[in-house]
Formats: sequence, C-alpha cells, structure tokens
Amino acid sequence: MAEHSAPPRPASGSGFPPAGGDRPIGERRTAAIIGIGTAVPPTRLAQDAVRDLFAVQPGADRLTRRLIGAAFDQSSIATRHSVLPELATTAGPGDTADAPAGSAFVDAGDRRILSPPTGVRNDVYVREAPGLFAAAARDALARSQTDASAVTHVVTASCTGFFAPGPDFRLVRDLGLRTTVSREHLGFLGCAAALPALRSAARICAAEPDAVVLVVCAELCTIHVRASTDPDQIVSSAVFADGAAAAVVTAASDPTTPRIDLDRFATAITDEGESAMGWTIGDHGFEMTLTAEVPRIVGREVRAALAPVAGDLLPASGGGADEHRQSSAAEAAEASSAQAVWAVHPGGRSILDRVESACALAPGALRHSREVLRDYGNMSSATIVFILQRLLDDPSAVDGAPLVAVAFAPGLTVESARMTVRTGIRQGAHETDAAAPARPYVADGSRTRADAVAVR
Repeated sequence: MAEHSAPPRPASGSGFPPAGGDRPIGERRTAAIIGIGTAVPPTRLAQDAVRDLFAVQPGADRLTRRLIGAAFDQSSIATRHSVLPELATTAGPGDTADAPAGSAFVDAGDRRILSPPTGVRNDVYVREAPGLFAAAARDALARSQTDASAVTHVVTASCTGFFAPGPDFRLVRDLGLRTTVSREHLGFLGCAAALPALRSAARICAAEPDAVVLVVCAELCTIHVRASTDPDQIVSSAVFADGAAAAVVTAASDPTTPRIDLDRFATAITDEGESAMGWTIGDHGFEMTLTAEVPRIVGREVRAALAPVAGDLLPASGGGADEHRQSSAAEAAEASSAQAVWAVHPGGRSILDRVESACALAPGALRHSREVLRDYGNMSSATIVFILQRLLDDPSAVDGAPLVAVAFAPGLTVESARMTVRTGIRQGAHETDAAAPARPYVADGSRTRADAVAVR
C-alpha cells in the first residue's frame, strides 16, 4: 500500500508553513477547527460475526444468548475496528491479517474469550496506541495543510490505557514537532473527552492568538473485551470499538479556509445517573458500567443541559406553542433551528433516539451520527470528532449554519458545544475526500512501529 501523501497546498494559503515563515495572521478571530483526521486499526469486525463469537462462550445459556442477540442485532452497528486481529479470525469473515500466535485474548482452538490481567491489556495499549495517535494527527495536519513545525500546543485525550511519557510526548517524537511544544493530556474522562479537549484548545487560542493546537483522541476499547452474562457488560461488548481522531485548531487561519468555529462550551451534571455509567480499573481490564437507565436519563436531562449552547435552537415544548409561533424572535429561532446541524455522541442507538426525541429534531438531523455508529461503533472520545469531520467535509453544508455538539460521560456528565460551520472556499482535500472513510494505519510485522502510516 502507498503511504498517504498530503494534498497540494491551496494557493489561498489556508494552511500554516513551518515556524518562522509567513503565516497568515489577520485580525483576531474565533478559534476554529481547520482540519480533522481519523485513523482506525486494520482489523475490521463484522457485527454479526462478533455476536456469534460471544454467543458460543462457556456459560452462555439460552437467556444469555437471547440478550447477546438483542444487544448486537439492535445496535445499528454494521462494522467496528479493533487492534486485536484474533477477534476477527476467530469470529468469522473480516478484513484482517493473521492472528498472532498464542493470543492472550482468544483461544483459537475453542474460540473461548480469555481474561488476561490488566497489565497484559495495557501492554497492548502501550504498543498500539501511539501508532493510532500519530496516524490521525498526520491526517489532520495534511487535511489542514499545516506543517508539523507550526504546531505550538498538543492536547491529547484517552481513557483506555496509560503510559508515561504519554501520548502527548510520543506525538512530539513521532511527528517531529518542536520540543518546545506545550502539551497536556486528558485522561479517563470517558466518551465526552473530545469536547473538553477542544475547549482547552479554544482557550489556548484565546490567550495566544497565533497558537496552532493539535488535538488528538485515541481509544482502544476492545482490549478490555470480556465474556459475561451480565446485561450491562453484554451491551458494552456490542458497541465499543477502537479508533483515533485529530483536529487542528487555530484562531489565525485564512478566512477562506473551510472550518468549524468553536463559539462556546458548557458542562452539566444530571440530577441522577452517577451510578448508571462508570469506568474503573479492575484486575482483569477496565470495567464499564453502562446500565439501561442511561438512555432514559439522557432523554430527560439533555434538553436542559443543552440550554446554554442551544436554547435558541430548540423548538418550544408544552402548551405555549401558539404564542411561540406568533413571536418574531421565535420565528427567527425556528429559521436558525432549520439550518442547524448536530453532532451527538452515539453511545448507542437508543442514546441517539432519545436525544432526537427530546430535542424535537427533524428526521435526518442525526444522519452523520448514525452513520459513524453504523460504520465504526462507539470509539469513546474519538467518536464525536469522526462526526465533526463529516460535517466539516459535507459538500451540502450551509455557511454560517449553527452546529451543536454533545457527548456524555460518567457522572452522568453532559459536555456540549456551540459551533458554526464556515464553508470558505472548498477545494483540494475538502472536496475529493468528503466521503472518504477513516484510513487504517499499517504497522510492520511486529505491530510496534511508532511511525505507522495512514493509507487509503
């Protein structure tokens, strides 16, 4: 396979040359995402094949098999990706290389899912995560036409493994960034971590108008796979996946650059739900609590949680609808609402259904969120950035359209953001790659290369 090469730099100068060059610094503007890159491991898992693998585990009685069938078949997921090729080679057809001999995760003889200790699982994270971080980051730099030496800050996020020096440090080494780059890592924040990471980037750009911030999220959820008869664990096994996404954020881009302005952020803790979603470290992997109450809590609480960023975009509810329609201000809000686009973290199909219903969204408003869920599953923090990439590259996007992003984390915490789509002058990668899937990264035979490359 050929290494992915960056598209030619647009004549408009939308990107950033190496540090010390003539960078397009104009008037002070809102921090914006000017390029998003994604990467997934090469092992592609068909949902029905993984379902069948879980259904034949020892201890899976008739009721458990019914729960497994319902969780997998009703997930709205077709495929996921994993750093564990053995999950595909033992489950059935899949796009994968040969499984490594002596897998600690799946017994190739009887297809039994094993239970390696946390240290073994984290070893896989240490070996595999840096390649995903780097591949997504390279893709984002290429798409934004930003030279690596122009990056001034790095913000990373992950909740599925740990090592130090961490992913932020490795990106400096693997991408050849300047050693003076400021770095921060957001660890163990769960599925919502991308929005706090983008918030940090926006605040950096507000304090340092010339800053170029590289935000990267990478998650290896499948290394914590386990066979279980517990309904909550079965649901987790049916939805979580591996992937990485990166965004280049700056307030100093050329005005003609297609971008997503980062206008404001909000955080809310719901009145209930602290015990409904959790993420902790056990002796045999990280342990997820994800109860059936989560979608119901989201449905009840999301509208109020979104009020600071999307109150003007949410249709009125209750008995005052007639007065609402008579208000000129409300009519203007309805017009904005009609143009609004949404990026909702697909923790599962029922989460999307509840948000769509609670916010009275039009059919198709969550199209990009549902497509990412279908094609990639729930990649924890990276997932919402995959959705933002589709919105940024959407050729039908309307300039100035409001964008609402929302994700959910343990607490139950609701992280949200108000953004604005700026179409600029679409050219180069933004047109030709609009529908391109995430690029799998390719490592050498040992699967330990830090400089993994993204390929088409």
